[in-house]
Amino acid sequence: MQVKAERMFFSEPLALAAGGSFADYELVFETYGKLNAARSNAILICHALNASHHVAGLNEAGEPGWWDNMVGPGKPIDTERFFVVGVNNLGSCFGSTGPMSINPATAKAWGPDFPVLTVEDWVHAQARLADRLGIACFAAVMGGSLGGMQALAWSLLYPKRLAHCICIASTAKLSAQNIAFNEVARRAIITDPEFHGGRFYDAAVVPRRGLQVARMIGHITYLSDDVMAERFGRLLRDRDPDEAYRYTFDIEFEIESYLRYQGEKFAGYFDANTYLIITRALDYFDPARAFAGDLSKTMAQASCRFFVASFTTDWRFSPARSREIVQALLACDLEVTYAEIDAPHGHDAFLLDNPQYHQLVRAYADQIAINLGLSA
Repeated sequence: MQVKAERMFFSEPLALAAGGSFADYELVFETYGKLNAARSNAILICHALNASHHVAGLNEAGEPGWWDNMVGPGKPIDTERFFVVGVNNLGSCFGSTGPMSINPATAKAWGPDFPVLTVEDWVHAQARLADRLGIACFAAVMGGSLGGMQALAWSLLYPKRLAHCICIASTAKLSAQNIAFNEVARRAIITDPEFHGGRFYDAAVVPRRGLQVARMIGHITYLSDDVMAERFGRLLRDRDPDEAYRYTFDIEFEIESYLRYQGEKFAGYFDANTYLIITRALDYFDPARAFAGDLSKTMAQASCRFFVASFTTDWRFSPARSREIVQALLACDLEVTYAEIDAPHGHDAFLLDNPQYHQLVRAYADQIAINLGLSA
């Protein structure tokens, strides 16, 4: 499935949760499948931290989408039946207006002057894109991790504009531990000598070391201990295990090699200011705050049906967090399907091939299609 990104320009100011507004911005998006005559078969896919609008298929560079195993012809979210929309969020570094974009007031990159954004801001921008595409109501809004937060926010901010919320490996708010992980990653970036207060573009440098460490920290939290043990164990790299110990600043263990590779790759394509913006949006997300922390009262704003899924070895967004969402929905007499999937992969499980997981999503999507009268 070959796909091509599109752009949409918005001149109308977007009111921001942190105050003020933002105008004259672009959103980059991709679509898959065809919108039916009733405009009822659209599914919005919301992306997580380091992903983008390129959800499925092969883009012009021949790269597969980040959720290509989930979305496409004959896949759990079947583009033979559904019209799927993937949008790159405001503030990202994959084409939509963000810190790397030119600030018209200064004729330089926005850098650290780019506005503070929240999950809710992204959802409002996505709703504007839906308006332009002629989609009054999504058959479903779906996402994993940070994408799941956006799906939850959709159910609260636009309850009449989605029939189903599919929230996978997510949470209604970050734990203190999660915020702590994000802060350590941000400090790695901010204290990199090449960060220059976020104005590293002007110096024609990249805070690579900070980005590398930030990604290494994040990647550790995405994997389970069992997966790390199975894939790497205590294997030494390019060294006889019987060789005497030696003090070195170089790579010794295979897990170190893997983390450094992931960090170096990340630093080659991701923007440091975007990382700061998105992780803060993660931290800020807490829709129950407006209801004195009562998640049941919060979810009473919703009216759609829900599919919530978690993974047993996900310690970043644990099953307990998903069960909190489920209990709040049940307290509101809202219809919810919950799946706690036994998978060894940790948080990354929502991106991987797991027959049970994919079959559950397929079955739920099939029911959506049946309710819409879509052909098999």
